[in-house]
Amino acid sequence: MTRTPTPTRRHPPQVAALAVGAIFLLVGVLGFIPGITTGYAELKFAGHHSEARLFGVFAVSILHNLVHLLFGVVGVLATRKPAASRAFLMIGGGVYLLLWLLGLVIPEDSPGNFIPLNGADDWLHLALGLGMIALGLVTTALERKHGDYPEPDLQHQ
Repeated sequence: MTRTPTPTRRHPPQVAALAVGAIFLLVGVLGFIPGITTGYAELKFAGHHSEARLFGVFAVSILHNLVHLLFGVVGVLATRKPAASRAFLMIGGGVYLLLWLLGLVIPEDSPGNFIPLNGADDWLHLALGLGMIALGLVTTALERKHGDYPEPDLQHQ
């Protein structure tokens, strides 16, 4: 008699990390497709001289696209465990808030703008940072509500 494996259910942070990771993978791939990325012939490895724009709006470079792909892989791999998924959402959100701040303080035509970033990227990074952190908090709250993730025991610390 053969046993059929019981499917394991994904916890809310795992579902959110999978969705976010898949979106990053998609965006990373789209950044390498001419037409979806305008000015594709001007795509540089890095730096503010890259004139390529994803969807004609967001400044991209090969490095920028590779970072999106890396974030996507990390997000998908993080879905193996609920705690890793929460960490991906919270820490990844913090990284994107730092990128938002970086974009605010470094001029677009500066050598320090090596990723590259433009105003549209800055606002997107703010939304991504806040969104990922919110997903981390909300999905953890959902787990706690259903008893899947215990409240911290502060009395015994």
